[in-house]
Amino acid sequence: MKALSPTQAGTQASAVGRGNDGLLRLVADSVPALIAYYEPKTLRCVFANKAYAESNGWTAESIIGKTVREAVGEAAWQVIEPQVARVLKGESVEYVRTMTLPNGEQRVIEVHLIPHFDAEAQLLGAFVLITDITRHQRAEQSIRESAERMRKFAAATTEGIFFHKDSILIDVNQALLNIMGYAREEMIGHHTLEFVSPEWHQTMIDYVSEQREDPYEAEVLHKDGHRIAVELVGKTIIVDGVAHRLGVLRDITARKHAEARIQYMAHHDMLTGLPNRAYLTERLATILALARRHGTLVAIMFIDLDNFKTVNDSLGHHVGDGLLKEVAVRIKEVLREADMVSRLGGDEFLVILADFAAPEDAAKVAEKLLQVIAAPIALEGRALSAKASIGISVFPRDGDNAEDLIRHADAAMYSAKDNGRGHSRFYAPGLADEGADTLARESGLRQALQRGEFVLFYQPQLRVDDLRLVGIEALVRWRHPERGLTDPSEFIEFAETRGLIDEIGQYVLREACRQNKAWQDAGHAALPMSVNVSAVQFRRGDLVAAVKRVLEETGMEGRYLELELTESLLMDRDVVGEALTGLRALGVKITIDDFGTGYSSLSYLKQLPIDKLKIDRTFIDDLGTDADDRAIAIAIINLAKTLKLTALAEGVERQEQLDFLRAQGCDEFQGYLAGNPVPAEEFDAFSRC
Repeated sequence: MKALSPTQAGTQASAVGRGNDGLLRLVADSVPALIAYYEPKTLRCVFANKAYAESNGWTAESIIGKTVREAVGEAAWQVIEPQVARVLKGESVEYVRTMTLPNGEQRVIEVHLIPHFDAEAQLLGAFVLITDITRHQRAEQSIRESAERMRKFAAATTEGIFFHKDSILIDVNQALLNIMGYAREEMIGHHTLEFVSPEWHQTMIDYVSEQREDPYEAEVLHKDGHRIAVELVGKTIIVDGVAHRLGVLRDITARKHAEARIQYMAHHDMLTGLPNRAYLTERLATILALARRHGTLVAIMFIDLDNFKTVNDSLGHHVGDGLLKEVAVRIKEVLREADMVSRLGGDEFLVILADFAAPEDAAKVAEKLLQVIAAPIALEGRALSAKASIGISVFPRDGDNAEDLIRHADAAMYSAKDNGRGHSRFYAPGLADEGADTLARESGLRQALQRGEFVLFYQPQLRVDDLRLVGIEALVRWRHPERGLTDPSEFIEFAETRGLIDEIGQYVLREACRQNKAWQDAGHAALPMSVNVSAVQFRRGDLVAAVKRVLEETGMEGRYLELELTESLLMDRDVVGEALTGLRALGVKITIDDFGTGYSSLSYLKQLPIDKLKIDRTFIDDLGTDADDRAIAIAIINLAKTLKLTALAEGVERQEQLDFLRAQGCDEFQGYLAGNPVPAEEFDAFSRC
C-alpha cells in the first residue's frame, strides 16, 4: 500500500464522507465514545470525532493528518506502541489504559483497535474506538474493596457469619467454624437446621420464612455434640437478583453463665450455697399455700449458733466461715427433700419443715439438729463444738403468713437462749413480747454506749497483814436514765451475747487507766489498777495492741495495770500464751479471777506468766462453817506460795474471815470489809485517809 501525503489523506477523508459527511459527523460527535480512523502506512489520522480530538488536546479539524504519536503525545505513544504494532499485523486489539486529559485529569479507557481490510484482504486502515470506563472501574474497585473489607471483617470478627440460600449454606467465616468445631467442607452445602438443636428448629424456620431481622436466642450443636447458647440475627440480601440470607451468630455461653450466676447470687448465700432469706420467703409463701389447700402443718425453725462470735474473735473469720459451712451441710443431711434450709446471715439459719403430721415431729427434728450440730467439728487441727438454740413456730397454729411465723420462731429462739441455750423451744403467746424486750435491752445498751451512761466504781484491795492499800479494782456500772445505777450482773452477760461487750470493755480499760494516771499525777501513791477482761475481748486477737494503745494514750506505765482473766480462758493455750507474753512485755500483770471455780490446772500456772490468784468469794462466804471451803481456801493460798504468786481473797465482809486469811498467810483481800465500790471522787477521799 502506497503511503498518502497529508493532502492526499485529507482528500481521501473527503471521499469517505462524500455525500453523507454531515450525517457521519453528526453521528460520530453524538455517541459517548472516542472515534478515530488511521491509515496504516504513515499512521496518520484520517478521521476523528470531536470527543477523540479534544481528549488529546486537538480540534476535529486540526487532528486530521497527525500521526498517532503526534495525536496522543509521546508518553501515551510509549504505552500504546506495542498495541499499534499488533493491529498493523491485522489483529483486533482490545486493552485498557490510563489516559491523561489536557486538564490533567486521569481517566481509565477501554481501547478497541479494529483493522480495516479491502476485498483482497489488504489493510486499508484501523478504526479506533475508545470508551471511558472510569466510572465502571471505580465502581468495580469499590466493590472489590468492599468485598475485601468484608472478607477481612469476616475473618477478624469473633462472631460467626454465614450465607445461605433456601437454608442451604453457601459460605461461612472462620469464626463460625471455630465456634461450631467443623471444617468448612463439613458445613457448606448442608442445611442450616443440621446444626441447630431440635427444639429450636421451628423457631428458625419461622424466623427465616417471615424474613425477620431482629435478634433472637437459640441453641446450636457443636461437632462434639454439646449445646452452645447463641444469639442470632439474619438479614435478607439480594445477590444477582436472587434473595439470600446473611446470618450472624454470637456465642453467648459466657453471658448465660453470668446471668445464671447473678440469678444464683440473688437467691443464695455465697458462703454456704444455701438459699437466702429472699428466696426462702418466696418458697415459704408457696409451701404455705399448699398447706392451706391440703390442711397440713408447716414448721419454721429459727437456728442460732451459741457463742459463734467467740469463735470468730478468737480463731479468725476463716475458721468461723468453715464452721458455718459444716453446720450448713449437717443441717441439710437431717432434712427431707421436701424441706428447706436457708442462711439468713451471720450464724442464723432458718429451716422449713413441710407437710408433717404433729408438732412432736418437728420437736424430734429439732432434737436431731441439735445433736448433729453439737458433734465435734475438725477445723485446722482443732476440734470445735458448735451448739445451737432453736425456736419453732407451727403453721397454722402460730401464724398464717411467712412474716409472722418467722418472727415467732425468732422470738422462741431468743427465749431458748435466755433459758440456758443449747435446746429448742416452741413459740407460745407472749414470747414475741420477750423478743421485743430483748431488742429493747440491746437498743438500750447501744444507746448507753453512745450517750456515755457507763461509769466506773473503784474498790480498794488491802494487804491482809497491815491493811495497807495495795491495789484498786475498776468495776463498771450503768447509770440507767430510768432505773438508776445498775449492777454489771444485769447487763454484762447479755452484752456478751449481743456482741457489745468489746465496746464496753474498751471503755472500762481506757477510763480506768486514765483515772489511775490522773491520781498518780495528783500525788497519790502509784498503785496497780485491776480491770476485768472478757473472754471475747481476749480472743479477738488484738488485745495486746489495744492495751498498748491505751497505755500510750493515757501515759500510764504498764506495771500499774493488772488484767483479770477467767480460768476457762486459759485452757486455750495457743490463743492465750502469745497474748500473755505480749502483755508481760508491756509490764502488765495477770490475775486469775474466780480461781477454783473453773478448770483448775497446775500446768498452766507453771507455764503461763501469771502473777496473782484471786480466791472466789464462794469459798470465802462460809469459811466459819464449811470445812470444805476452808480446805479449798487453804489449798489455794499454799499453791500461790509454792508458785510464788500473790493470793487475793475477794468477798471478805466479816472480821472472822479476815482473821482466818491472816492466819493462813493470804496476801491481799477485797470486799465490803475493805471498802465498797465507790465513784472516783469518793475513792479519792478514801485513798487520802
